[in-house]
Amino acid sequence: MKSKNEIFEAAEGLMKEKGFTIIKEDRERPWGGFLVIEESEAQRFAQEFFPEEDFQQLKLSEKLSPKILLVAPGKRLSWQYHYRRAEIWRCIGGTVAVATSLTDEEKERHVLNAGKKIKLQQGERHRLIGLDDWGMIAEIWQHTDANHPSDEEDIVRLQDDFGR
Repeated sequence: MKSKNEIFEAAEGLMKEKGFTIIKEDRERPWGGFLVIEESEAQRFAQEFFPEEDFQQLKLSEKLSPKILLVAPGKRLSWQYHYRRAEIWRCIGGTVAVATSLTDEEKERHVLNAGKKIKLQQGERHRLIGLDDWGMIAEIWQHTDANHPSDEEDIVRLQDDFGR
């Protein structure tokens, strides 16, 4: 199994190989971390990882906030939802689970192998779950309020393994 440094180096290498610019990284999340891709490359990022999506349909605001999420084996992100965004995730490495529900009760679990995608609607409760090895997820946001785009503060946590 890869170490945290190895998985970040692999993700960074993949982004560089595909010509994307990483503008921020966070390796300090208790569940793993993420890479933020330059917003001006969002359309190309969406075409690379979500080619079947209608880019103009996705882009209500001028942002897609492209990211790579890296989730550690056996770790879970918070059980959460958002007021101002929907999200689309594609597993691009490893295997992960995604718990979803339209209520506060955690219900369905979807397993995503590399290449599989899930669309999370605005307000849908969700949690990304690491399984046996590191998972690598490409993520874009669909901002639902063009005048007030979503940001990292737009997270309503219902449960969190790390007490946030």
